[in-house]
Amino acid sequence: MNIQTERCQLTEVTLEDFDDVKLLYLNEDVRKYLGGVIEEASFQKSFHHILHQDTIAYYWVVREKETSMFIGCVSLDTHHDGASTEVSYQFLPQWWGEGYAKEVVGEVIEYAFKELRLTELVAETQLANIPSCRLLERLGMKVRENVTRYGAEQAIYYIQSEYESS
Repeated sequence: MNIQTERCQLTEVTLEDFDDVKLLYLNEDVRKYLGGVIEEASFQKSFHHILHQDTIAYYWVVREKETSMFIGCVSLDTHHDGASTEVSYQFLPQWWGEGYAKEVVGEVIEYAFKELRLTELVAETQLANIPSCRLLERLGMKVRENVTRYGAEQAIYYIQSEYESS
């Protein structure tokens, strides 16, 4: 399933996206609050997992519509709690601060509620990642709880659907 926003095209991750997605996992700025840069072998396993899900999950590559330049990735997948659906995102630093994350993540949240008929989503980010916390709050998400995971304090945000389930 592909998704369009005003400035972006989201397409399901394919093998052809390997090199672009790898840019995220090897970027120190992107990985600062995500446990650090990932080794090549670990990335290959992660990418294989993205391509061959054993659960219901959605992984999209985000590209700018006009140029087809790679911006980042966004996903809907099972959260660490094993029950909730989590919206996650990673964008290359040159795209930060331009509203792309808000545009894309907002559209994915709407897709999850309107098309997938989910009633709630969560997102997890380090409390130290202030720009990510602000983004989630601008999207209407609220903090449910704080947990310590990966050696850092994390905020678990949530948002509930405003759409009638029918």
